Amino acid sequence: MNGPWVARWALLAVAAVAVVLVAILGLAVAVDSGHFRGPLIRFMTARAGRPVKFDGAFHAHVLSLHPQIVAERVTIGSPPWRSAGPAAEIEKVTLVIEMPWFGRSLTIDKLALEGAALHLVRDSTGHANWQWTDPAKGGSRLPIIRSLSMPGARVDLDDALRHLRFQGTVSAHEAKGTQALRLLQIEGEGVLNGRAATFAINGAPLASASHTKPYRFTFDERSSGSRLSGSGFLPQPFDFGLVDTTFEAAGADLKDLYYLTGVTLLNTGGYRLSGQAVRRGTHSMFSNLVVTSGQSDVRGTVSIETSSGRPVIDADLNSQLLRLADFGARAAGRESETATRAPLLLSDASFKPATARHSDGVVNFHARRVEVGRVPLRTVAARMTMDHGILVATRLSGDVYDGKFTAHVKIDATTDDPAADLDLKLTNLQLGQWVHKDTDPPAAEGLLRARVVIAGRGTSLHQIAASANGTLTAVLSQGTLRDSLAELSGIDLRGVGLALTQKARQTAVRCAVASFLAHDGNLEAQSLVVDTDSVLITGGGNIHLDSEAIDLDLHGRPKGLRLFRLRSPLLVRGTLSHPSAGIQASSTVVQAAAAVALGVLLTPLASVLAFVDPGLAKDADCAALLAEAKALDTQAH
Repeated sequence: MNGPWVARWALLAVAAVAVVLVAILGLAVAVDSGHFRGPLIRFMTARAGRPVKFDGAFHAHVLSLHPQIVAERVTIGSPPWRSAGPAAEIEKVTLVIEMPWFGRSLTIDKLALEGAALHLVRDSTGHANWQWTDPAKGGSRLPIIRSLSMPGARVDLDDALRHLRFQGTVSAHEAKGTQALRLLQIEGEGVLNGRAATFAINGAPLASASHTKPYRFTFDERSSGSRLSGSGFLPQPFDFGLVDTTFEAAGADLKDLYYLTGVTLLNTGGYRLSGQAVRRGTHSMFSNLVVTSGQSDVRGTVSIETSSGRPVIDADLNSQLLRLADFGARAAGRESETATRAPLLLSDASFKPATARHSDGVVNFHARRVEVGRVPLRTVAARMTMDHGILVATRLSGDVYDGKFTAHVKIDATTDDPAADLDLKLTNLQLGQWVHKDTDPPAAEGLLRARVVIAGRGTSLHQIAASANGTLTAVLSQGTLRDSLAELSGIDLRGVGLALTQKARQTAVRCAVASFLAHDGNLEAQSLVVDTDSVLITGGGNIHLDSEAIDLDLHGRPKGLRLFRLRSPLLVRGTLSHPSAGIQASSTVVQAAAAVALGVLLTPLASVLAFVDPGLAKDADCAALLAEAKALDTQAH
């Protein structure tokens, strides 16, 4: 964030034009009398290191302490390290210089460009046609310009290194007043990265500029509802490789900053951004960064090194609260008009694979609280490495419902259809906290252990889940289940009575298992069993991760004699974020209403994306549970 990049490159191009003309002026004494114009210009353009043409009048006056050139229809070509083509075309140039003397360096007293067209190009390696010297051999200090005028210059910028494309006009002039108080003013407008944009720079008076003191400026640029502004200085005017700035930005969607900076970010709702930026050659440091959107915040520092020709990022970020609901197209209000589905539990915030391939580095992240839908994660820590499009989260951990989670994530973004692998483990999650609502006692309690091993493709968490293949299971052991809920799975009237009287008698859960096989985002229940002292609950069905729709059927089989037992299965429907339950036959309103509570219990078991390894099902009761459930299913049919 070093100010409006377009204005910066335009100034560098103007400075390069001045240096070329100064080189030609150096031996233009003979031109003052009208002799040897052709051979002399050919000689000096060779010295300038790029082709220069004068197709109009050329006047030089060099026998003075302030030599000057006035030339018309001037074309300056590209340097050898760039492809052929004009870098600048100018209808009229006026140049006045002050010769160096008594330790003073060469100074340009006046530079006026009329009818200028600048064609600015830089490739991804950092070679640009506005550079005076080959960047591979190091730069040289540009002369101070005391007075600058460039009305309505047409600028065409294609900067592959900064991912910026601009077509528009840029004007530079000095404000009215005494020479010591005339601020430099640069304004531009046009199309930047495909969107209309405006920008302005107000610099200190050029008359007081010096190589020995910083040159201060302010900047402001706007596009697509976002505004980026700030102030800064050049420690060594006018070396644009050394820049210090303080900036702030605000707008309707953080992703819109791409149209001002060329940096690809995530969709958000309204946002605010602030920080400091320091550039020292190929190294940039962004510090005191603060980004807020909705209820989310991110703070930290980002370091970028480009000396290898490929950006290397080192970021250290932290957050007090990060809500996935504050990111993505829905948060930005930019979801497709045809999208009518309910809010997703799994975030649709996406990234661009090309961005991951563009740079390497390491990102460390810590958060006090992360909200994934209605699930709160605490003390989250992550370390991610990026290497030529391969992203690996080697250390992802945190707390969830007094339990722990650890994960290993790998994303192969070497193509535009990234492949993702996830291995997630949950240990000792307190189920009572998950299913607890209001002030009522929890419908179930116990320690939940789970694991997920899946692979999918996509650029968001939701896309990866919607294409997932793998195995998913959760196990609950040594827990309790409210007795009324256990018996309602069999639609037993005694269970209804318990629900109506709001008794909270608990029954022990010997074991509960919910395991699924994932294929193309469809979770098919392999085992869905809850074994209590009084009832064995079995089930089956699917969870569709694309729509997040639940389609599960549950059956309860009392272990003792029950009168008036109905054999209607309990249907768990709805979505992962809003589950609902009811019975297949609408024989009684009371049964359907009471069955909702059982759906609240079993939906977490069905929706946990986890696969149990042998260590998860080590209890003897759990080991025998699946065989017992299978035998009962055979007898029932």
